[in-house]
Amino acid sequence: MANKKAAKKAATPQTTAQSLGSLVKSCRDIMRKDKGLNGDLDRLPMLTWIMFLKFLDDMERLREAEAELGGDRFRPLIKKPYRWRDWASADDGLTGPELIAFINQEKATLPNGKEGAGLFAHLRSLQSAEGSGREEVVANVFRGVSNRMESGYLLRDVLNKIDGIHFDSTEEIHTLSRLYETMLREMRDAAGDSGEFYTPRPVVQFMVEALDPQLGETVLDPACGTGGFLVEAFEHMEKQVKTAKHRKTLHNGSLLGQEAKSLPYLLCQMNLLLHGMESPQLDYGNSLALKVTEIGDRDRVDVILTNPPFGGEEEASIKSGFPQDMQTAETAMLFLQLIMRRLRRPVGGKQPGRAAVVVPNGTLFGDGVCARIKESLLKDYNLHTIVRLQNGVFEPYTKIPTNLLIFDRSGPTKDIWYYELPLPEGRKNYSKTKPMQFEEFGDCLKWFRLKRRSENDQAWKVPASDVLKYDDNDALVSCNLDIKNPNSAEALEHLPPEQLVADILQKERRIIEIMEEIEAELAGAAG
Repeated sequence: MANKKAAKKAATPQTTAQSLGSLVKSCRDIMRKDKGLNGDLDRLPMLTWIMFLKFLDDMERLREAEAELGGDRFRPLIKKPYRWRDWASADDGLTGPELIAFINQEKATLPNGKEGAGLFAHLRSLQSAEGSGREEVVANVFRGVSNRMESGYLLRDVLNKIDGIHFDSTEEIHTLSRLYETMLREMRDAAGDSGEFYTPRPVVQFMVEALDPQLGETVLDPACGTGGFLVEAFEHMEKQVKTAKHRKTLHNGSLLGQEAKSLPYLLCQMNLLLHGMESPQLDYGNSLALKVTEIGDRDRVDVILTNPPFGGEEEASIKSGFPQDMQTAETAMLFLQLIMRRLRRPVGGKQPGRAAVVVPNGTLFGDGVCARIKESLLKDYNLHTIVRLQNGVFEPYTKIPTNLLIFDRSGPTKDIWYYELPLPEGRKNYSKTKPMQFEEFGDCLKWFRLKRRSENDQAWKVPASDVLKYDDNDALVSCNLDIKNPNSAEALEHLPPEQLVADILQKERRIIEIMEEIEAELAGAAG
């Protein structure tokens, strides 16, 4: 019977992007009438947990049908009467105060008329036999969720509309995932300065392309937010899937994430599910609570892609998990240490782990504890590339200049290559209406992939020994990675006249050499 229901549901006409957009817009319009919600910062989380439960029920229907066809026993994730189909899908189901009570209260009257735990109370209590299954994912999601709608009648209208989305339709999932990303951007804009620090998608795309995660590798974002890096890494690795075994590898432990705040954690879960991840492996909590002094090989991964929070301060209990001479309250520097320690070591034939990390400019020139952490980075790891981004890349969320540190555990560092990403021609800065585009990374990506790099107007090389300064007693004085582009107009203005002349002559000679090479090739072709 279950397979017939699933087949019937899958045969439902596909919802177009336009009609799905209208449906979601209609839900948000309904929510605007509810006094308990405060703008998109409340409406998007509401829509997210509602869609999350509808998605789970549709996936459960499919799994039940597959189990029945295969003659296997099906163990439901959510049991009666807490499944979407039991309380949300019927037009004449619970509504008004009874619906709000069923969702919110610890004890409530259930859809079947019996007394029992309320919906959220039940979902928060879910637990698997092994203690690390899908039940824990749902429980963690709903521990950080609350129902802010006050009107059960308006909520019933929203439920009826969401029931029209079919998450067992591949086309509808892709359509909704694109729409969902638009909604996430709107929420970020609404958050303003008080919201999370979000990474523009072109920056995420470049970092994933640069590290090129491969099927079979583990990818971690220890501060995953709404899941931008994990989604991009998943889509990058999904292109490598050719067999059922490949697919199993991708979905079982390839992508790992952790998020300390409940709303981004929920949004990340939904984001990954909508993009095709079957059981996202996300931990809820502060990644920095893991003592770096106790990290072992089982905690290490192949690839780390992240934009960790910076500007914040951590508690003494968190700092105590770091080496005594590298303890700091600055979040960015603690995350950098965590990332370094969690990269896989090149032992037993394993390739060294690699990372791409967004850091504020202050990380490059910071001294004291910051300098000691950077010294460790250069001595124990290979910081082979620093990509310097232009101001305004992260507008409107922050004006702080940022950089991308790209390193691996093959260290130590011999030379640091810098690449300064230029602004598009005719542009003075980026803005909300004219943001960065991925195409602007094109030249940088080609240069990054070269086996033999060369210096140019945007790229230059600095020996690691030049940035590590010690006193006569071999005590570290500074580790300044804030090296300006020597080819920039600003740098040229400060060069002494004799060096300016020498640079110009060198470039002229190179131009003449190139012209002679071209002339020789043309002469050879004519002959």
